[in-house]
Amino acid sequence: MADLKVAMAAASALAAERTRLEVAVSNLANAESTRGPNGEPYRRRDVVLSTMPFDKMVSTVAPAGVKVVAVVEDQAAFRRRYEPAHPDADAEGYVALPNVNPAEEMVDMMSASRAYQANLAAINLIREVVQRALDLGK
Repeated sequence: MADLKVAMAAASALAAERTRLEVAVSNLANAESTRGPNGEPYRRRDVVLSTMPFDKMVSTVAPAGVKVVAVVEDQAAFRRRYEPAHPDADAEGYVALPNVNPAEEMVDMMSASRAYQANLAAINLIREVVQRALDLGK
């Protein structure tokens, strides 16, 4: 039963890390988008995570999972770049650019990717332990 608890926690983390990766990729893809549907530059998005206890199914010492609570827009100011020939330049020649820092997004992607790999390794280890236990019973 303890193996199942850990596997459920790791599986919930896989879904959360996948969402983090998707959001970081979207942020990178839109790092130069100066005009969206609302007429403003793209706003960086961030994933909000929360613990997800499995207390209804298991004991109180069970590991908790994780779930995506929301994907929110970063309200930080847009970057500005002097580019008077750009069609979205203001009267002073500056273009408002998304509040996306490509280096930060790459770090987020690497972190999410490594966390995903670690949780996948945990699930595979649990599967292996359960299989060995079943083999002992033969």
